[in-house]
Amino acid sequence: MDLALLRTFVTVHRAGSFTRAAALLGLSQPAVTWQIRTLERQLGRPLFLRRARGVTPTTMGDELAHRAAPHLDALVDIVEAGLDDTSGARTLHLAGPPEFTALRALPALAPLVAQGLAVRSVFAPGTEEALAGLAAGHHDLAITTARPRSGLLASTTLCDEEHVLVAAPRWAGRLGPGVLRHKGPAVLEQWPVIEVHESMPLVSQYWATVFDGRPSASAAVIAPDLRAVLECATAGAGLAVLPRYLCQSALERGEVVALHDPPVPPLRTYLLVARTGTFGLPHIARAHEWLARAAVDW
Repeated sequence: MDLALLRTFVTVHRAGSFTRAAALLGLSQPAVTWQIRTLERQLGRPLFLRRARGVTPTTMGDELAHRAAPHLDALVDIVEAGLDDTSGARTLHLAGPPEFTALRALPALAPLVAQGLAVRSVFAPGTEEALAGLAAGHHDLAITTARPRSGLLASTTLCDEEHVLVAAPRWAGRLGPGVLRHKGPAVLEQWPVIEVHESMPLVSQYWATVFDGRPSASAAVIAPDLRAVLECATAGAGLAVLPRYLCQSALERGEVVALHDPPVPPLRTYLLVARTGTFGLPHIARAHEWLARAAVDW
């Protein structure tokens, strides 16, 4: 059996789509389709059911993926390591959200870097993007906010982050003591909102969790990096919802003010994800363990 066909099959299985697999493999979609059909003819069984959005593996497809994927990953690791490499130095490829990766994960790995580990990071704002790259072998570890659906990826909980509704003092001064608690979010309807995306994921989650509703305003400022959102809020551009770890120093300095203190604040869970079978590689196992231990204090 052609290993190239198996590699394409495993990539489609992990990506859940011929289109995404083609992009990850650097092939055209017709080429991926031809390779899968060729493998199905060789096996005499369908491996995927075609859906309106992507593909779903058949029972045969799931069984083949779970049997073949660990061995293909091991072959890739052997090639990447180099058979005559005796230095022990390896490169860790890490993907994750820009702010969390920059402010928490990468600094936590600094002691390992000092001991010889090389690190290459990719900022992947979306979980789907990070998991697709991990499944295709582009990354060794990925930090996400959703558990992978594939059984070929293993996840470990890192930490929960609390979300805080903040604004600059001049905005906060418009609210009297207890006004937001008694009158609800209607008092904020005319306030400009700063967010990372037009869908306002953080503000919408906060409103749903704390106020049991949806925000009525659209975002006034869109900045796809929470550090930029914090800077805009500090400058007085409007209200924002930010993770506490990111805005805690600004809160302590009085540059922004927490507008509300709900009894149950919204939380977002961060996960550390790896391909199953890759913990046999010391540099991946050690980085995984190091991040998990550091997360205890996060």
